[in-house]
Amino acid sequence: MHRHRTPARRATSADVARLAGVSRTTVSFVLNDTPSQSISADTRRRVLDAAQELSYAPSAEARALGRGRSTSVLLYLPPAGSLTEDIGVIVERLSVLFSEAGLSMVIHAWTRRPAAQVWSSVTPAAVLAWDLADDDAERMRRSGVRGVVSWTGSDEMGRWITGPREHDIARMQVQRLVAAGHTHLGYAVTGGDHMHGVSQWRFEVLQRECAARGLSRPSALPLPADPRGAAEVLLRWREQHPGASGVCAHDTTAALAVLSGMRRLGWRAPADLAIVGVNDSPAAALADPPLTMVALDPEVTARHIVAVITALVRDEPAPSPPDTAGAFTVDRDSV
Repeated sequence: MHRHRTPARRATSADVARLAGVSRTTVSFVLNDTPSQSISADTRRRVLDAAQELSYAPSAEARALGRGRSTSVLLYLPPAGSLTEDIGVIVERLSVLFSEAGLSMVIHAWTRRPAAQVWSSVTPAAVLAWDLADDDAERMRRSGVRGVVSWTGSDEMGRWITGPREHDIARMQVQRLVAAGHTHLGYAVTGGDHMHGVSQWRFEVLQRECAARGLSRPSALPLPADPRGAAEVLLRWREQHPGASGVCAHDTTAALAVLSGMRRLGWRAPADLAIVGVNDSPAAALADPPLTMVALDPEVTARHIVAVITALVRDEPAPSPPDTAGAFTVDRDSV
């Protein structure tokens, strides 16, 4: 085969056909491994060599047309404020697990309402979004997207994320604090939205867990991410509830905000307030004192997401959700 300089632009199937000396149809048959087509071993080798030399990779649209269906899963990342380390690990596992299932993951930055030009140009088999409006989801389905799933929406996947998965978190936080003798708890959260969206339903699950154990209703502690403001919130809470002694923090940032406010007041954990955060991180281990955290097994969530989407894409019954999200406590010195 004569040598050919790789073009600066992205190679097309026409380039592969010219280099291999065959038709574009033959290129399509070979690269898509089309059954019932009699292609000689020599021709197949010429096509594969040409594709390799040109670094040719068919687009998602071309693969979808060639196979009659798309194999792409479009993942809209959560908003920046929700991109915790555990979600990063879940996304990494999703990429591997989708590949094992014969699907490829395409990542797009979060948008409040997923733009039609994004998912329509990718021609995905499925879309996984953070919080998807019902009308957006229905529009995608009408356009041929076979699997539409949201992390925290009203569909089956979202109900598991915001239900049993959150219950695991609340159960572990409350259980750890109660075991240490703390029965009047608070829920600490930072961020501009404070009690909105994810924070709101996490607080509601925490309230139900406390009620089930016969504990007093936990207080919401919206903390600014600065020591002075955090100290003011904590001081008002303690004045209103003298028996309050335990804090369930929304994440590492909220737990650190509690510690900074306590330090300004001259309080120490766990003597003055005990703290249990969520989503363990290196920052939690480096805090003073090191923070006790609830962690979740990312493999459980990733595998359930892939199982749900794979079933939708194949028009199969949805799998049963996991009984738990694999929550466990990482004990340190803040309780």
